[in-house]
Amino acid sequence: MSPKGAVMICGHGSRDERAVSQFNAMVETMKQTHLADYDVESGFLEFAHPILRDGFEKLKAMGHKKIYALPGMLFAAGHVKNDLPSEVNNFANENPDIDVKFGRDLAIDPKLLSAAKDRIEEALATVDDSIAREDTLLMVVGRGTNDPDANSNVYKVARMLQEGLGFGRTEISYSGVTHPRVNAGLREAMKLGYKRVVVFPYFLFAGILIDRIYTHTDEVAAEFGDVEFIKAGYLKDHPMVLASFAERLAEIDTGDNNMNCQLCKYREQIIGYEGDVGTPQVGHHHHVMGIGTDGGHSHGHDHGHGHGHHHHGHGHSHDHGHSHDHAHDDAKSTGS
Repeated sequence: MSPKGAVMICGHGSRDERAVSQFNAMVETMKQTHLADYDVESGFLEFAHPILRDGFEKLKAMGHKKIYALPGMLFAAGHVKNDLPSEVNNFANENPDIDVKFGRDLAIDPKLLSAAKDRIEEALATVDDSIAREDTLLMVVGRGTNDPDANSNVYKVARMLQEGLGFGRTEISYSGVTHPRVNAGLREAMKLGYKRVVVFPYFLFAGILIDRIYTHTDEVAAEFGDVEFIKAGYLKDHPMVLASFAERLAEIDTGDNNMNCQLCKYREQIIGYEGDVGTPQVGHHHHVMGIGTDGGHSHGHDHGHGHGHHHHGHGHSHDHGHSHDHAHDDAKSTGS
């Protein structure tokens, strides 16, 4: 057992084995580099194996009494605010002798912006420089969620990349859930008259959604033959992504792992989402947990664990790591 402690890296999971393989490869690299002094396990919230509980149980079996749980996700939407804390809280409640600390999402970070810059410039290096940056439009594509704070982060990333890299214009679109979608966003952008468009998916790993983004790009490119379309790579295991994970771990001990509570729809009345204030912090992922990837077999898991939460009567169930008066009594995790 490592004397420095235990780290549980919590992945989203995917039906696509490429995404699962890339996540696992990143975890293995982290074990050899930034997390070499820790015992490290990982698991997935949806579809893939091992599931999160399996990873927590392995660290428990090693004898660890303190576990750091790191979300392997870019922004804090439903998975980071509800589903992951639900899993962490269930394990913590059933193991009161284990101190489980929950980190925050990767969020908007200078290191991730540096990784994004490299992916975009790698794509531009494959074409000639006959078209200037100021004549080039950057389309930043986000995942898309039902959380307006997470969706708005894509705008901020896009603006910082535009100003930092000198593009003439930056637009945003999403792969799903919210709008504009990639094909609609690109067609609208064509009205602006730019000669070159760089499509950059602000994603961690491969998968069905990346395929969809590139397919929509090809469809629109076929409609506008006089415009050059370049498909940039996603973040993947860029060294700055790994460094950001390590930074999130360090923040847990310093108490700096706070999320953006001011614009959280579960804490504040955000326009259009007023009814979400105080929504119970429960998971919505159990029907797809561990059911398998498209290339594998489905495996039913029944660990016999309950997934309900009792919040001791306070009016709000979300604890994002701040010292709010209505913080969890039942959550041993910090952050949400």
